[in-house]
Amino acid sequence: MNEKIAFAERLAAAMRAAGYEPRPAVLEREFNLRYWGKPVTLQGVRRWLCGETLPKQEKLQVLAEWLGVEPQTLRYGEAAGLQIREARGRWEASISGEERQVLQLYLALPVAQRKVVAQVIEAFSQAYGPLPNESNDTLGDA
Repeated sequence: MNEKIAFAERLAAAMRAAGYEPRPAVLEREFNLRYWGKPVTLQGVRRWLCGETLPKQEKLQVLAEWLGVEPQTLRYGEAAGLQIREARGRWEASISGEERQVLQLYLALPVAQRKVVAQVIEAFSQAYGPLPNESNDTLGDA
């Protein structure tokens, strides 16, 4: 099956599951209420629902948040979502409570602010390079 058509089917199913009729007018209104960029047109969202085009990543994020689904599941299907959740579970088991709290705060930020934080982290990484292998409780002493 064409990936655009499969996405359109997942989008319509997610809209129904969230209590919305999968119609272009509904999608346009609800999406534009939540998206801070340039509004999408009725024709643009119709193309998403008809399987003609795929939304860009930032728009996919807004759709997923609105509909209460993981972005990767909406874009690639449930199997991809399960694989990512399994990998994330293994990764999350290796981080401390403090690191988890920082990540949760980061994830709660709007996309534009996340980009700023990522740029700051990249700048620190380039300026200082990777730290030697140290335990988490000695990082503050470096």
